[in-house]
Amino acid sequence: MADTYHIKIKKDYAVAVIEDLQKMDAVELLPNNENEFLIPDWQIELGREEIKKISENPALLSDWEKAKQELKV
Repeated sequence: MADTYHIKIKKDYAVAVIEDLQKMDAVELLPNNENEFLIPDWQIELGREEIKKISENPALLSDWEKAKQELKV
């Protein structure tokens, strides 16, 4: 399991718990960069597949104005 959670540590003792988990190689502390987010590999691959499908068959694309009208219904 390789889930990513963003947490805010509110108590000093919780910092020690996280640090102990890191020492046991149970968690990985990631740099805190609020402007950066991680995209899971499966989502990247899905995007690549969709781009390939569209490049091979552009008729699959919808007109934006038509799509907006269909969503309003």
